[in-house]
Amino acid sequence: MNPALDQKRTRRAFAGAISGHLIEWYDYGVYGFLAIYVGAAFFASDDPLTNLLGSFAVFALSFFARPIGGLILGPLADRVGRRTALVVALVMMSTATCMIGLIPSHATIGIAAPILLVLARLFQGLSAGGEYGTVAAFLSEFARPKKRAFATCWSQVVAIFGLLLGAGIANGMTFALGTEQMYDGAWRIPFLLSGPLGVIALIIRLKLEESPEFQAITERNEASRTPVRELRGYVRPVLLVLGVCTLHSSIFYLVLTYMSSFLTKNLNFSSGDVFWWILGAGLLVSAVMPFGAMMSDRIGRRQFLLPVGIAATVAMVAMFIAADHGSRPVFLALLITVAVFFGLFNSSTTALITELLPTRIRTTGVALGYNLATAIFGGSAPFIATYLISQTDSITSPAYFFALTGLVSVVALVLLRPSDLIEDFPVEEAAAQNTNSVPTR
Repeated sequence: MNPALDQKRTRRAFAGAISGHLIEWYDYGVYGFLAIYVGAAFFASDDPLTNLLGSFAVFALSFFARPIGGLILGPLADRVGRRTALVVALVMMSTATCMIGLIPSHATIGIAAPILLVLARLFQGLSAGGEYGTVAAFLSEFARPKKRAFATCWSQVVAIFGLLLGAGIANGMTFALGTEQMYDGAWRIPFLLSGPLGVIALIIRLKLEESPEFQAITERNEASRTPVRELRGYVRPVLLVLGVCTLHSSIFYLVLTYMSSFLTKNLNFSSGDVFWWILGAGLLVSAVMPFGAMMSDRIGRRQFLLPVGIAATVAMVAMFIAADHGSRPVFLALLITVAVFFGLFNSSTTALITELLPTRIRTTGVALGYNLATAIFGGSAPFIATYLISQTDSITSPAYFFALTGLVSVVALVLLRPSDLIEDFPVEEAAAQNTNSVPTR
């Protein structure tokens, strides 16, 4: 990053990217916290478990649209610019979220209700598929090389605050109004709030400037015209992105989405207790992230993330075992432990995956690898965990799935080599060169 860049410009860039990210994750997360009411409104079964599974199935389905969204908006960001892709993603997400709040229930329009719900969720998936990779590249390209993890970790912190905002509104309304009024239609309010929130974030994002790295390659006419085709030469980096993001995604949705239903359905927590525990876990995750990022910037990505990933995997398995053995204090202590390792692990993954790919195809490569991991291991986590419990009648059974996600990321980190990381390539030096070279791997 050019040290002469105006600090005000840099702060504005971070504020614009992060504010939109907050709304994106509020929109995306509020569905998970209201899954019980959405399931009752859009599915016709008299069995609450069947309705919940249906709601989580739609939740998971939208994640399989995310790689497609990444392959649409990622190349747009690499060809035209990060700013354009960020604006498009925000408009798509806010529109789709409002649609969910407006769709009539199954009792009113029958089978059309779940069909429209699926379409809205797929639209959300397309948006989210382009959002993460673009924000990750944008922040990474504004960051100083030796503080890249610290700079990019704030996208994760803000994503969590977006989810917590959704959790606070959803659980707070449930606590204040009661479940009966929520079932009667009050659940729609958090979805409809996306409209005005999205307008505010859009105004901020429209004032964004392009990242200095992207501007530099554009001035040298080096921006990729076919980023998807160019990815054929970067199979290993994309697979490493996928592997690292497997645990990143699963632990994210374990703590901040699935755990809400798990505490309610399997451990008989009240809605008020669920609200405070999820809120506390989320705040704890956010608090430890900057410290984990600073440590990663200091000692290196692999040296930091590998032991943390192993510890996070062990903690997730132990938490489900404790839940099955009826020791609530031990379970809650392990939930806090999982939250801590969640924050430490996810603090540096964004920096790492952006360092695996050159500027000209960075957004496309990050979007593809990250969204594949999220589709397979992240968004499907609530559905798979709920399904495993329903089939085995054991609340320990989700531990097998989450252990698998941890193992995948640990293997990816073991295979990571120093030569896989892009070398620092200052903008001022790049702009001065009149060659077609790109950062080497």
